[in-house]
Parts: sequence; C-alpha cells; structure tokens
Amino acid sequence: MNPYELAVKELVLKLEHLIEEHRLNGMYSPMEQVSGRVKSISSILEKAQRKKIPFENIETEMEDIAGIRIICQFVEDIERVAQLIRNRSDMTVKSVKDYLTNAKPSGYRSYHLIIYYTVETVHGPKRLQIEIQIRTLAMNFWATIEHSLQYKYRENIPEYVRNRLSSAADAIGMLDKEMSSVRSEIIDAQNSSHLQATLVAEILNNIQNLYKVANKRDIIKIQDEFYRVYAQEDMEQLIQFHKELDAIAEGYRAQNL
Repeated sequence: MNPYELAVKELVLKLEHLIEEHRLNGMYSPMEQVSGRVKSISSILEKAQRKKIPFENIETEMEDIAGIRIICQFVEDIERVAQLIRNRSDMTVKSVKDYLTNAKPSGYRSYHLIIYYTVETVHGPKRLQIEIQIRTLAMNFWATIEHSLQYKYRENIPEYVRNRLSSAADAIGMLDKEMSSVRSEIIDAQNSSHLQATLVAEILNNIQNLYKVANKRDIIKIQDEFYRVYAQEDMEQLIQFHKELDAIAEGYRAQNL
C-alpha cells in the first residue's frame, strides 16, 4: 500500500500549495479544502469480493484504492477545479463520472475524475489510478451522512430513511443554488478580508524590522499611526499607509547600506 499512501500525501500537498498560491497572488481559490485517504485492506478485499474482481486484477480494475476529496464553496467552482487538474502535466485524466448532471437515485451529487499519477519508489516509477472527488461543502455534508448510513445498514437503508435522504438532497441542491446567487458578493468579501490580513501582516513585519535600524521614538509614532488607521476600517487608508511605510523602510535600508 505504500505507493498509494505516498501518492495521497504528494497530491494533498500539491493541491494545498495551489490553494495557497492563489491566495498569495490575491486570487480567489476555487478549492476550499483538500483531504485524502487510502482504502484499508479489508475494504479493498470486501469491494473486490462484491464486484467479483480477481485478486490479481485489483490494481487495474479498482480505481479508488487511493482517493482525494476537494471541497469547493460553490457549484461553479467544481468545473474550474476539474480544468485545473486537466491542465496539469503530472496528472492524466482517465475518465469522468459526472454525478452533478446525473445524480444517483439516492440523491448523491459529486464530480469524480479518475486520474493516472506516477510516484517514484525504490523499485522505480509506479503509475497508479487515483479517484478525485470534487463537491461543494453542502454536497459533502449530505454524502458524509449518507455514507455513515450505508455503513450502518450495510447498503439496505430503510425506505423511510431513503425518502428523507432524497428530500435532504433536494434541499442541498436548493442551498447550493441560493449560495451561487450571491457568489460574487461572498467572493468580494472574502478577498477583501484576505487582502486586509495580508496587509496587516506585512505592516507589522515592517515595523518589527524597523526596530533594528530606526529610532525607537519614531517607531512608536509609526505604530500609533498604524493603530489609528487600522481602527478606521478603511481599506484605502490601510493600503496608503502600507505604501508609505514601505518607502520609510526602504529609506532606512538605503542609509544602512
């Protein structure tokens, strides 16, 4: 199982880095969360028995021994994430299972990509099949509950529970539609909040560095001015203060050189 565990670790790390890269560049990330797992030996053997997969064919016929789950905020983000994966040179898409336009009878909705991914092992490169599930936060909540019920009832969920699950799936669909209707406003608010957090971190880092080269009294004045600007909750003033502080810091660096 080691190559699959390695693949999951690498893919989660790469995708998390992609999220961070979007945010560092002031861009909205269509991915909100990433997680991964490798099936247990017992789960693999149980599925092989249920699907009548010969033991020697498990790696070729079972596509979800390793799985990655990507959670998005909005339905519109799912296709953007799928395109990001298609465009990567280190992943090759083998097939697609679209449960968004063709939801399962249970109400399950998600978008699945089966990819080929190569890991380096002590025996050389090994090409693996990995399942990537892409869904919204709301879809993931429903799927998590449904999975727990499937486990409890061994895939024989009582009819009245199935009906309630189906109704809940419809409600989840409506929730995603409602969230999509205010998507631009939510993204603007999140981007503004992230920009403010980045600016504040850079300003505080600049002030800290000034303690090494500037007069303490001058730094205290700069700190007081920062607190005043920050209390105004005005992004334009904060951006202007950041620019002016950069110029001051650059001046001190030039003097020390």
